[in-house]
Amino acid sequence: MVEKVMKIKLFPTLRNYRKEFLAKDLVSGIIIAAVSIPIAMGYAQISGLPAVCGLYGSVFPIIFFALFSTSRQFIFGVDAAPAAIVGAALSSLGIASGSSAALQYVPVIALFAGLWLLLFYLLHADRIVNFISTPVMGGFISGIAVTIILMQLPKILGGTAGVGELPELLSHIAETAVHINIPSLILGAVSLAVLILAKRLIPRFPMAVAVMAAGVALTWVFHVQDYGVVLLDQVKPGMPGLFVPDFSQVNLTNAAGRALIISVVIMAETLLAENNFAEKNGYRLDDRQEILACAAGNIAAAAVGCCPVNGSISRTSMNEQYGGKTQAVSLAAGAVMAVILCFATGFIGFLPVPVLAAIVISALMNVVEVHLAVRLFRVSRREFMIFMAAGAAVLFLGTIYGVISGILLSFVAVILKATNPPRAFLGMIPGKMDFYDLERNRYACPVKHVMIYRFAENLFFANIKILQSDIEKNICEDTRAVILDAGAVSSLDITAADGLKRLASSLEKRNIHFYVTEHTAELNDQMRELGLGEMVRKGNVRRTILAALHDMGMKEPFDLDIPEEKAQALRMRQFSALSEEEENSLEEFSWAFGPAAVREIEGSVDYVLKQIHGISDIELLAKEGLEEKLKYWHSLGPLDEDELLRRLELHIQDLPEEVKEKSSLAIGLIENRRRMLRGKLLKEHPEILEHLKK
Repeated sequence: MVEKVMKIKLFPTLRNYRKEFLAKDLVSGIIIAAVSIPIAMGYAQISGLPAVCGLYGSVFPIIFFALFSTSRQFIFGVDAAPAAIVGAALSSLGIASGSSAALQYVPVIALFAGLWLLLFYLLHADRIVNFISTPVMGGFISGIAVTIILMQLPKILGGTAGVGELPELLSHIAETAVHINIPSLILGAVSLAVLILAKRLIPRFPMAVAVMAAGVALTWVFHVQDYGVVLLDQVKPGMPGLFVPDFSQVNLTNAAGRALIISVVIMAETLLAENNFAEKNGYRLDDRQEILACAAGNIAAAAVGCCPVNGSISRTSMNEQYGGKTQAVSLAAGAVMAVILCFATGFIGFLPVPVLAAIVISALMNVVEVHLAVRLFRVSRREFMIFMAAGAAVLFLGTIYGVISGILLSFVAVILKATNPPRAFLGMIPGKMDFYDLERNRYACPVKHVMIYRFAENLFFANIKILQSDIEKNICEDTRAVILDAGAVSSLDITAADGLKRLASSLEKRNIHFYVTEHTAELNDQMRELGLGEMVRKGNVRRTILAALHDMGMKEPFDLDIPEEKAQALRMRQFSALSEEEENSLEEFSWAFGPAAVREIEGSVDYVLKQIHGISDIELLAKEGLEEKLKYWHSLGPLDEDELLRRLELHIQDLPEEVKEKSSLAIGLIENRRRMLRGKLLKEHPEILEHLKK
């Protein structure tokens, strides 16, 4: 363990730093520092501390996080979730916000949170991220983003920030809407509209800083506070001193317990959000070192008398928007905040709260994973529902239960997938010795009197009944054997073992042989340990499907059950003349796309036609050839390509007028490609040339 600690990398994102990063990192750092002023001050007050403590938490904690973090863009600081939990803890203990007791209690919680995180680092607790799926992660992050947006909305209406979960937030918005301050609404709405428009038209321009400057100017010139617009509190200049808590005023057991909850939230929320940004921007993290970075940030927060600190999704989104490349952004933000605290706190009292709320909301709008929700809705309704459930858990239950719900939902997703595994009934193609999915290959036929069933998942309590049901529902009166292809089964539990035993016994009573085949030797060991040794001894276990068929007394070529419609198709395609390699080429589209094969090959025709549309000189194309101009042919087998050429001839009328005028040239172009194809086949696969001519 000590050896691993000694290998910690300091400032890992600054290694091999490139000078072209400097301008963007500095600009992003200035913007982050400016935006952190209202956010940090507001959340510090929610946690029960004076607003200035939020600014103290935006200097050393963010720098110490950057010291260890491997994330190129993630920003650390005073944030919503820990502040809300601490504030609720003070309320439950009867400690008044801003009191001397709160000033002692809150930093101690931050200290314990840092120590818990340090323990998590030593215990390799970063593995929790491996149990979070993309839909859960996206729903969790979106739920947090929507929660913070709803917290900020009342500020635009002229009220105070909301707290709590969705019902409380909506109730607070409704109450604030009854007493809307029109100047605040106009100021916030215009600021938000400008930020959204700038994000689309000039995304790299630091519009957030410009909007803040405009807000200060409005206050200076027009005194907007006289019209009911709320301004930030004035802050006395000066850096924080070292805070040494009076432990005699703090219930350490209670503080450590609250800190444990907060540390779990910090670790889970930060790691989830960091991985989300890392995947989106194409770099990798050291999740374990990120926990160490969180621990360092919280211990630093305790040292300056601040509340627990956390990864900030809103500020990270803003950093991403303005092109920050490394943790130099955090160093710049910390340095700028230190300068502000020492020399420039005066302007803070001129910042209109609605303007700052608009800046936060505009940054968070990018974080809500609408595109992921749309994609999941199109491709997987089940994962879409998991995404929505994860988001709803955060909105209705809060961050703590949102984290727990997210982990549970990930496990549920794994179980749901395992309980509906890929499975198929197999058959053979005449002249071939392999086994094919009967549904996906229209020329595959079942072996007479035999059911061959492939189950592509480990067997356990939640899916054994699916296997039993599939087999029992498809047994016919003339079935003599059931062969289970267990090639994808690497483990089974006692429930699955008992289920297999019952299935074998049931089939035996009906004079049907039952075989388990194609699996590894390790599965046999498990079967013996789980009480299936008798099945192994009785011969129900065979190494291959062929061995099971031979055990039944069947010899090659096996008698196939060929329906009349397949018999006619087989005669037409003359499969006996094709080698396995050509068979794969012949069925490439059918194998890859199944029922959509015709649509896909028509799509390929459309693609080629569009390419021809885009070539101005058809005669030049004829000279150079299709292969040089259209980089498409490598993805097709020879017989599928021949089918594509045939369909191209049928679509000659779809070509532009200048090509149709030279239709003979276009047809000659296709025929030239066909001759090249046939020459290649004659050289490499002469046995299928006759088939191709037909």
